[in-house]
Order: sequence, then C-alpha cells, then structure tokens
Amino acid sequence: MVAQTLERPSLNQNSQAKKVYDVVIIGTGFAGLCMGIRLKQAGIESFVILEKGNGIGGTWRDNTYPGAACDVQSHLYSFSFAPKSDWSRLFGPQEEILNYMNQCTDRFGIRSFIRTNSEVSGASFDEKTGLWEINTVGGKSYKTKSVVSGTGGLSRPVLPNIKGIDTFKGAKFHSAKWDHSYNLQGKKVAVIGTGASAIQIVPTIAPIVGTLKLFQRTPAWIIPKPDSNISGSVKGIFKFIPPLRWLFRKAIYWLNEIGVLAFAINPKLMKIFEKFARSFINKSIHNEELRKKLTPNYTIGCKRILLSNDYYPALNRENVELVTDGIEEITSSGVKTKDGVEHKVDAIIFATGFQAAEAVSPFEIKGREGKLLANVWEDGAEAYLGTTVSGFPNLFMIVGPNTGLGHSSMILMIESQVQYALQGIRYLLNKNIKFLDVRKDVQDRYNKEIQRRLGKSVWLTGGCVSWYNTSSGRNTTLWPGFTFEFKARTFFLRPKDYEFVRADGKAKKPGIGSRVSMILDATFG
Repeated sequence: MVAQTLERPSLNQNSQAKKVYDVVIIGTGFAGLCMGIRLKQAGIESFVILEKGNGIGGTWRDNTYPGAACDVQSHLYSFSFAPKSDWSRLFGPQEEILNYMNQCTDRFGIRSFIRTNSEVSGASFDEKTGLWEINTVGGKSYKTKSVVSGTGGLSRPVLPNIKGIDTFKGAKFHSAKWDHSYNLQGKKVAVIGTGASAIQIVPTIAPIVGTLKLFQRTPAWIIPKPDSNISGSVKGIFKFIPPLRWLFRKAIYWLNEIGVLAFAINPKLMKIFEKFARSFINKSIHNEELRKKLTPNYTIGCKRILLSNDYYPALNRENVELVTDGIEEITSSGVKTKDGVEHKVDAIIFATGFQAAEAVSPFEIKGREGKLLANVWEDGAEAYLGTTVSGFPNLFMIVGPNTGLGHSSMILMIESQVQYALQGIRYLLNKNIKFLDVRKDVQDRYNKEIQRRLGKSVWLTGGCVSWYNTSSGRNTTLWPGFTFEFKARTFFLRPKDYEFVRADGKAKKPGIGSRVSMILDATFG
C-alpha cells in the first residue's frame, strides 16, 4: 500500500511566510527526496519541500499507464544509501518504485518537511538581502537562503501540435495523465507515438482492445529487455549477505558504463549493437512490409534505445495496425492521415513524451538584476556541472542541463549533484556569506567543453532528430561521459569557480581551513 503524504503542522500561513528557511526544495521525485534526506542527515533541518501533486514521487507518481516500468535495473535505480533486497523483478514496475520512494521518505523522516498541493508559481532573488522568495499557486510565500530545484526533465507532458486536436469527441489523454476511469475493453483505440511509454502501453492494452492503430512518425531501435522475476532465494541471499547485493549492483553498474564507449567516445562501435537490433527485428517480425516500417534509418543510440520483449509480438497481432502515413489532422471521430484516410476510433492515447531540450522551467525564475532564466536560456539551457547558473545565486538544480544519461541510472547523477549542492548550502550557513554565484567565464568554458565532446557523440552524428536536442540542433540534455567522471567533478565545490559576496556586499573567498571543514562536513557529515 502506498503511504500518503501528510502536511507538516505549522502555526499559520503568516508565520510560515515570515520564516526564513535555509533551503526550499521544489519537487518530490528522486532528486527532491535525495536532497531532503541528505540535508537531514547533515543536521540541516530548516528546510521545506514543495510538491505540486497530492503525494510524493514525481514521474513515478504521475505515470501510472498500463505496463509502466523502469528501463534501468532495479538494484541500480535506487539510492546507494538505501539498498532494497526484495525487488520483485530485475527491472522495477512503476508501483514498486513508487512504494520504494515512499518507504525512503518515511525511513529517513522527511515526510513532515513536505508540503503537498503546493505548486510553485515563481521564484525571485533579492540581491540586497541574498534571499529567494518562492511563491505558490495557492498564495503562500516562502523566504529562503537557497533553492534546490528538483522538478526534473520529464515532468511536463507534451501534446503534439496537430490540427483539430480539440475537436475529437471521444476519450483522449496523455500517457502521463492516464484516465483509469475509461474502459478500453473492446474499444477502437489510437496510440500516437512510438517511444518509451508507447512500447510499454501497446503490448499491455492490445489483448483487451477491439482494434489498436499505432501512429508512428519515426521507428525506434529496440533490443530485448533482460528482465525476469527475482526468486525468493535470491532476495534472501541479498538480505542476509549484503556484500553480495553490493557486488550485484556494482556488476550492473560497470556493465552499463561500458556503453559510454559507443555512445560518446567512438560511435562506430554502435554498429555492433545495431547488428544485434536488426537481428531482433528479423526474428520478431515476419511480415516484410511491417519489418521495413519498423527498421530505423539512423544509427542506433541517436535516439533513446528502447527495451522490450513484447512490443514486436504485439504488432504481429491481427487487431493491431501500424500506421506510418503522417497525420494531417484529428477529426471529431478519429485521425486523418496525409493519404486521405480517416481512421475512426473511440479513444486517442498520446504517448508523445515530455518537454526536455526546449524546456526552461515550469515557473518564472528571476535572478540578479531581475534577469529571467527563460531569457538567459533563450538559445538553449546551460549550467555549470548541470547544477548552478551564473546570475542566479544560491540556486542549485538537480538533473539540470546536460546531466541526462543514455546508458545508466539517473540516480547516480542525482546523488552526485546533491553532494555538490550540499557543499554550497554549507557555505551559505556561514552568516558572513550572503550569496555565491558561479562565475560566467567558468560556466562558459565548461559548456564549451561539453558541447565539443557532444559533437563527436552518436546523439549528434547519428542522423536523427530527437528530444535530446533543441530545434537548433544543440544537445542540452545529455552528459557526454562516464558517471564516475561526473561524480569526480562534483565531489568538491571549488571556491575559485564562484563569486562569494559577504553580508556587507563585498567579495569574499573562504579560507582554506573553512573550505576543508565544509567539504568534509558535506561529504561525510
């Protein structure tokens, strides 16, 4: 049973608004929860976590569509400091992941810090006081020394810009806002999109719907998912012999990490994976015409590689049709394609993904001199180590620009960023320091390096158009290296990378003694 998030008792709204917190965290996905847990472990309890939904979980709370599951192994898609011995499968299903997140929330005692139904409407920095003011849709206001944004890159569903989308009279919904009240049994259903959510939805609903028409713009490369149940004996071994569980996690980690060689360092190695994927299509799809429609014409890895054992078999079903003619418009009764055919359906499911590369922030953020983050990022989002942005002091982003992964668990990146942000927050607990702001030249130099490395990757040389890249072709989403490199680069917050401003407004750099003390506290405290 999933635990419910409870409000933390407070005196009243006015007293709450006047209090100055050390930290305000936005979001209760893995990023927000990790930051809250680490703050509490470090003895910093003047914080609040704002969540727009009615419970914790972020992506894993919202995506409840049939077949929802993770494509990273369970034992790696979990906090390193909170291992779970009894995962039911090698790749965790949505409900089990959400339960794990709730268990961590309670185990580490941070539920009382969470304010649900508190959607942030804006955040602005006051350079005179060095404080941020966070406003919510409900009218509450929070003042804080620092802000940690954990809103994530997969939190804002995208509906396609298709003519007539509002005219359809049947049921329609996005995969991330699944309408569980609508009964699909025997219905004529259209699924638009063939990405990560679609390949989980289609095999799950195909046996129960009357007919299913799957509208594909570009085929995805798909390889088998090495998934299976985890037996009770294996769970017992992991529970009673923790070192074996640790070794299993490490084995998964290094197996996944090898993928970086092909993704970012030498894309020619992708030919090995591509040969394997082509063989998988040939073995799974016997209809030659269908096989051609499902075979991509770009290098594998350029778009997200998908894992599934049952997607291709679902497309072989007699009641499933793959439609590759482009969509011209949506009518009141169905989907009309560019060949003039109107496909009449009872329901349309949009498996069309989320705002990612083009996304800025789900709310307005004002930094120094009133600069809007949306304007600063007009030509593409960028940050230093994906965490801090010049001109926006005391703001730390978790899963910020160029921290995404194409090969492993995002929780590895989250934990590294949280450790880095915690050091910055530690500095700000010094009453003599009003704010810290990453130097623009440091940020520019870093992003120039990142874009240079990405230019050699399969994501930019593979011949595809993907959600990883902006419309101008710049990849603002992915990290072009090993996760252990990112961990090393974020292990220490280097004071020389930042402008420190004292309470009296003058520039300040902490002495070596305080730097070492704060680093040790942030890392091991």
